[in-house]
Amino acid sequence: MTQSVQDAAVSVLLTADPAAKAARAREIASAWRSGALSHAPDWDGTVPERPARPERPHLVPPARVPRRRLNSEAGRAALLHAVAHIEFNAIDLAFDMAVRFGGAPELDEAARQAFLTDWIGVGDDEARHFAMVSDRLSELGTAYGDLDAHDGLWSAAMATSDDIAARLAIAPLVLEARGLDVTPGMIERLQSAGDQASADILTVIYNEEISHVAAGRRWLDHVCAHRGQNPRETFHRLVRERFPGGLKLPVNALARAEAGLEADFYEALLP
Repeated sequence: MTQSVQDAAVSVLLTADPAAKAARAREIASAWRSGALSHAPDWDGTVPERPARPERPHLVPPARVPRRRLNSEAGRAALLHAVAHIEFNAIDLAFDMAVRFGGAPELDEAARQAFLTDWIGVGDDEARHFAMVSDRLSELGTAYGDLDAHDGLWSAAMATSDDIAARLAIAPLVLEARGLDVTPGMIERLQSAGDQASADILTVIYNEEISHVAAGRRWLDHVCAHRGQNPRETFHRLVRERFPGGLKLPVNALARAEAGLEADFYEALLP
């Protein structure tokens, strides 16, 4: 019997071990692309409130996450550990998006297939990114889980678990878009520190995250069109309602524009 894409996506969420989660995500993405998975219209819709997590890293308040200068190997490892934690969470965010909202009433059958393809593909990218960063951490003598991390990314996403538009607004269009803002500076700092290998990995991630933000904008537009809403006004409202921290400066206007986020889409939300 062909496994449903919903059950397959949930299996990613229920995998705790980081390397196994990444491998499972890539396996499911390959199976979906090959047609080995099918959408089950009678699926009961049960999604775990929180994905399975390993015992490490230890989760602490954001202010307690280690920050070190990049002129030391330990400092570069701390930066990459933070990136690995983001990518690890992003695997779950993508598969949660697919399974939690793949049956949303705003999606007809054709749109549902495209939506699942987009977000399972994003999850595949995030799993590959996590593996790349994990391998680099190993080269620097450490591993994901060796340092503390925080749970802010998942907490912010779960504030949107009730509404596809809210999830699209906050996860790709606030959280991932923030990565477009800050990653070029991280790449420059790593290059200045002589760590071109780490800089190259972040460059791959940065370039591919543009398409993830673009997918968020495309699907928010689709949902808003179905609801008869203005996407920009809806985005502004949802950010103010669901993301109390608001947007931050600086912004990477060029990368955001490439992802379909024109300036008037977000400028009113900046400090």
